[in-house]
Amino acid sequence: MNRNRLLIGAAALLLIWVGGNLALHFGQKHHDRLDYNIDQLFPPDKPPPPGEIYASTLAAIMDHELHTGFGWRPNDFFLWGPKVAADNNSDRQLGIIQAVRETTRIFKDHLTKVSSNQYDPNLVIADTDFRNDAEKWILPSPEGKYDDGVKHLRMYVAGLHTTPPSSRELNTRAVELIRLIQTWTDLLGDAHANLYRSTKDDGSPVHSWDCDHYFYHSQGYAHVMYHMMLALEREYAGQIKDDPVLKTLFDDSIDALGKAAVLKPLIVMNGSPDGLFANHRRNLDAYINEARQKMYSIREELERSPL
Repeated sequence: MNRNRLLIGAAALLLIWVGGNLALHFGQKHHDRLDYNIDQLFPPDKPPPPGEIYASTLAAIMDHELHTGFGWRPNDFFLWGPKVAADNNSDRQLGIIQAVRETTRIFKDHLTKVSSNQYDPNLVIADTDFRNDAEKWILPSPEGKYDDGVKHLRMYVAGLHTTPPSSRELNTRAVELIRLIQTWTDLLGDAHANLYRSTKDDGSPVHSWDCDHYFYHSQGYAHVMYHMMLALEREYAGQIKDDPVLKTLFDDSIDALGKAAVLKPLIVMNGSPDGLFANHRRNLDAYINEARQKMYSIREELERSPL
């Protein structure tokens, strides 16, 4: 009788464990898809002030991470923190915030500022807010600072609609856009290196159970860049349509990043190149590297462009 009870109990625990992991898997698949359609929110026949789509998309990305699913995971209390469960989302969010920081910095330093012009004050605050430690629990909490960053991005958008505008509009000079593309290719280069690495920084080998950390962190980069490339395509629509090569490169980059952003295996496998099992890091890197190469070509095209 006792043995039967032990078997039933073990089976029940196994079912709970399997069910919990399946729930996390499908919950993450749902969370990974940001329900944000730029063309619906900003109809092409009613172009908004330059900078509104960029800032609004950036705010939507962070708002989604803060207020849907499990919320901000990297700093959760250790008893139920990212090392206990749902670490995939935590790793992904660490990649997201790193890409958001760089995307905001370029927006503040270059896309809305030329030479000796002053910085936009709302973007200065947003940039500072997003640099808060992502894994710090309190004093201050990242949730509070990131929420404030989202708030100031939206204040920036509101300032575009005042008379006269109190926010600095996005400029459309090629030299400034090149800076953003260069920064993104650097991030994708970091992702590429991590997706191929076989040893950690301390020289110890990368084990199968380590691979998901590199996978989801890299995917966080792709998620931000996918949505922001869509925003750029609209912000620079007038210029891109006059350069069919640039339009094709943008579309190809968006396609690769979009696939990378939602790739979600049930288990991140680390199979050998000629083995029976998949190597999901390499699969993700195929999309990451495709986007990176297309961005190199975008930069070259912009350097030749009168944009």
